[in-house]
Amino acid sequence: MSETKRIYTGPTLIAKGLVARLNEIGISPIERNDHDSSLRAGFTMSIANQTMVFIRNDEYAKAQSTIEEFLMEVDDN
Repeated sequence: MSETKRIYTGPTLIAKGLVARLNEIGISPIERNDHDSSLRAGFTMSIANQTMVFIRNDEYAKAQSTIEEFLMEVDDN
């Protein structure tokens, strides 16, 4: 994934919200959940409920403010 940038790693529910927000501005991110994949393969070596979200490097400038705004909205600290 050298042409992509990881923009989020965390709970799947939040990742899905971020993906939806990016879809609204015309960006189709890639979601990767190693735990679900390993379960299907018959072994588990990852943390449950953790999803990574990637976007293409050339889309990052367009997505950056949306990403930051979304993550500030869901931050409960």
